[in-house]
Amino acid sequence: MTRPPSFLSFQPGTRTTRGSAKRTAQGVTDYLRADDKMAALLPAVKRMAALQQDCRAVLPAVFDVCSVVQFDAGQLVFSIPNAALAARLKQQLPKLQEALLQRGWQVSAIRLKVQLRKLVERPRPVKQLKLPSQALSALASLRESLEDSPQNEALKAALEAMVKRHRGER
Repeated sequence: MTRPPSFLSFQPGTRTTRGSAKRTAQGVTDYLRADDKMAALLPAVKRMAALQQDCRAVLPAVFDVCSVVQFDAGQLVFSIPNAALAARLKQQLPKLQEALLQRGWQVSAIRLKVQLRKLVERPRPVKQLKLPSQALSALASLRESLEDSPQNEALKAALEAMVKRHRGER
């Protein structure tokens, strides 16, 4: 058995600014064709992708988050991210099945499989307020103008910390 070429092998015109090779659809296809076992998967992958596209064409709004999991012996199985969407899609299954039959897919039954996906939350950027120098000097002078008393001690410390933070001091 021959070893398949690297999936990230260099191809002219695919270099990024850092010099590493970019993944391309052609590179993936070449990788799959290079190995006998992988090449056997290519027709199935193409068939599933075409079926996914046809489903998305029939029900575009619903199919953005759904995916075809299996299509075997006329049985079509979809992965749905939540039960609410599955209920909405279930109402549209007869329309979808009819449209797929018209497009040449021999679909005798459609099953829905709710599979929760782990959502990755992106950290939100921390907003930093940039105070103008005039505001910083006003806060500093307010701190200086406050009398030294136990009631003002916490306020003076907070004003001093805020001024130092905005001036970049630690």
